[in-house]
Amino acid sequence: MSQADETAAQLVVHSAAVLTGEASPDRIDDATIVVRDGRIAALEAGGPRPRASRTIDARGQVVTPGLINVHTHAILTMVRGVAEDMGFAPAYTPGVPHGHEVTREEAVALARLGAVEALLFGSTLINDTYVHADATTPAMAELGQRVWSCGRIHDVDFTRVHEGVWQHDPAIGERTLTDALALHSRFHGAANARIGVQLAPHAPDTCSRRLLEDVRDAAATRGLRVNTHLSQSRLENQRVQEREGCTPAELLDEVGLLNDHLIAAHGMHLSAADITRVGRARANLAHIPKGNATGGIIAPTRALANAGVNIALGTDNMHADLIEVMRWALIVGRLQVGRIDDEWQPRAALAMATVNGARAMGLEDELGTLTVGKRADFVLFDFRRPHLVPCLSPLGNLLHTAQGGDVAMVVVDGEVVVQDGRPVHGDLETIMADGQHAAEALWSRARAQVV
Repeated sequence: MSQADETAAQLVVHSAAVLTGEASPDRIDDATIVVRDGRIAALEAGGPRPRASRTIDARGQVVTPGLINVHTHAILTMVRGVAEDMGFAPAYTPGVPHGHEVTREEAVALARLGAVEALLFGSTLINDTYVHADATTPAMAELGQRVWSCGRIHDVDFTRVHEGVWQHDPAIGERTLTDALALHSRFHGAANARIGVQLAPHAPDTCSRRLLEDVRDAAATRGLRVNTHLSQSRLENQRVQEREGCTPAELLDEVGLLNDHLIAAHGMHLSAADITRVGRARANLAHIPKGNATGGIIAPTRALANAGVNIALGTDNMHADLIEVMRWALIVGRLQVGRIDDEWQPRAALAMATVNGARAMGLEDELGTLTVGKRADFVLFDFRRPHLVPCLSPLGNLLHTAQGGDVAMVVVDGEVVVQDGRPVHGDLETIMADGQHAAEALWSRARAQVV
């Protein structure tokens, strides 16, 4: 290779409308993005187009920062189209497949299905928790996206929860926490830092106070963030009140987990005092607007944001279209105050899916905006489609009429990992067939148990 070849850019994208995610400039038309060594080396309107290993003409396309999905369970594609109408989370629901029933092979098949869906819809990072994480984490990362993961940590016996039986066993807690720490030792920082690990205690009702304290100590020792569910149901609040004499938010505060390193999912049943407490801690909310609204509940995001909570977005169960989730976040926030105001605009929803997510993950210096020096994670949306024309405001069209299927290309670390709406590092038809087979097997076993 000649010296000239060695200095060529990794990637050049030109003639795009770029939504930077920055306060200023928030939009650059006819932009050129130059990527070197996985990072954005230049970004400017009509900028020079240096020789590159790959050059992409992005006329008619809108580029955004990579979307960051801070809370998902990719394996739960297994209950798609069924569990949404049952009224509660799969782990608590009789008659559906449960995590402890999933084999390693089924876990890998379903996790890859959920991960590729998220990737095709523009999520360059997913923060995933469920079962068999030692097998699913590298399998998902092979698709090219950033995968943060952890097996669910708990000491409740999940084989009985859906029956209404709550038994906490210290041996289960020790095993699940040990597995999570082993996952961290094995995978954190792997694949050019595309793989990471957070500790994921399932929820305050499925973790004893002692286990939560052990998670706190482990997180502090290793410098890890914590991802959990918080007040995701009235049942959770009731169980913690009966067991501890306090709310779930108070419990997390008492054990030292309620802080700016916590990602707390849902928060639908937080009291006014809880909202103040969570805001004072500067905790991060993984807002799941579509999933929550499907169950008839919405989280008090306007009050939480006003209290100081960082609102990020997750898809949680059964689908992975973060574009749709942004739209739901915008809408349910307006429903809470009954009007359109300057605070809850498309720019705020895009921030929830990008820079706020990066902040929640502790990665705001690397990801979340299209900024020179940051990692080159971005998404190209094809706006040459009837529902996106006329385009007077790319951001407005993105939030109000776009969908995950409009993603044409996804770039992670300057590498194209989705091309023409298809994964580069995986056979889509095989992934879908494997996921279908795994789900059918799980449902067959689950239905046999009910009969």
